[in-house]
Amino acid sequence: MNFTKTLANFNINSLNEMQLASIKAISNLNDVVLISPTGSGKTLAYLLPLLASLEKDNTEVQALLLVPTRELAIQIEQVFKKMNTGYKVNTCYGGHDAKTEKNNLQSPPALLIGTPGRINDHLTKNNFRTNNIKTLLLDEFDKSLEAGFQEEMESIIKKCSALKQRILISATNLEEIPQFVGLRNQQELNFSDYTSQSKTTLTIKYVRVIGDDKLESLMLLIGKLSNKSTVVFCNHREAVNRISEQLARYKIGHGIYHGGLEQMEREKTIIKLRNGSIHLLIATDLAARGIDIPEIESVVHYQLPDTEDTMTHRNGRTARMHATGTVYFLLDKEDTLPGFINCAPEEEELPKKFNLPKPTPWKTLYIAAGKKDKINKIDIVGALLNNSNLQKDELGRIDVLDYSAYVAVKSQKIEGALNAIKELKIKNKKIKIQLAT
Repeated sequence: MNFTKTLANFNINSLNEMQLASIKAISNLNDVVLISPTGSGKTLAYLLPLLASLEKDNTEVQALLLVPTRELAIQIEQVFKKMNTGYKVNTCYGGHDAKTEKNNLQSPPALLIGTPGRINDHLTKNNFRTNNIKTLLLDEFDKSLEAGFQEEMESIIKKCSALKQRILISATNLEEIPQFVGLRNQQELNFSDYTSQSKTTLTIKYVRVIGDDKLESLMLLIGKLSNKSTVVFCNHREAVNRISEQLARYKIGHGIYHGGLEQMEREKTIIKLRNGSIHLLIATDLAARGIDIPEIESVVHYQLPDTEDTMTHRNGRTARMHATGTVYFLLDKEDTLPGFINCAPEEEELPKKFNLPKPTPWKTLYIAAGKKDKINKIDIVGALLNNSNLQKDELGRIDVLDYSAYVAVKSQKIEGALNAIKELKIKNKKIKIQLAT
């Protein structure tokens, strides 16, 4: 199989060892268990061979992909769409409008991605048929079990009676695979020690807290990192909020990400991180899995991870694929580095004085219309360029969702653009546009 054209969409010239082995095993129609670290390219490793198995003339769901979180569902959908396959893909997950999902399923996708609870709900209501589903994929299967989805997954698999292949994907070793999955003569590909995050790409350091105020030391580190894209991990959302309040006092642009936020707020934060409107994310471990935040240069453990698995997924936000990255452990006087770190990190010296990071070169416009309003990127670019003083190179990344869109605009031009487009119409409809805060 030649995937050259597809890989070009991702600016990838060649596949890595894990991806090649996965493609071979999946293409042979074996049941496959793939274990490989976060950031090693697992999504392409199973989507590429899946693509080769899809049938153009089949108008039913052909492959079902179950994931533990809505964030992972959205991420995989975006990867599949970027592949430009010509096949329809849909996502179904809690927090998404169930009626919209039902309408989408009336014209079934070739690939259906969803969380077990929502997919099981659609099956119970007969919103799609399973008689043509030949491939079942379970990404982050261990996390789905931890989240309590065993009953839903078992129910779904029982209803998929035409299955020919089952593919399990995990970033960590699986202690036991339940019988309900129905694996038969499976081939296990264990790349848990895969060196996509080798010592040459991932640097690990520690920072010893100055005095009694850990937050003050974090601020000094943030100032030193300046505008490097950074994720700061905390164990609790209260710590996330406390750090955010401190950053707000200094008017430092940032985003927060934890389970206490509405899904739309979390999506908006990731969009702003991707388009360069913010470089700093303060998050719980909810952001350690299943979201696509490329080009993160630094990961900071503000609070120490409880397990090696947690650390692996946090660290996996940086040094992804062929990039480099640095991990920092912030240690109080009494703290010691976790015993599961298998190297000797060097100490990072903190500056004596806090240096305020420079503002980012982009800000984000929110547009209250999207795909379901028949609006696309071309419509948005045309409307903005024709109704303001913006030039094409002053527009950055554009994300169009079902009922909204987000556009990165050069910071120094955004105020003038907002004034010029107060009465903006797109496709003869007056659309609400404002700064995404």
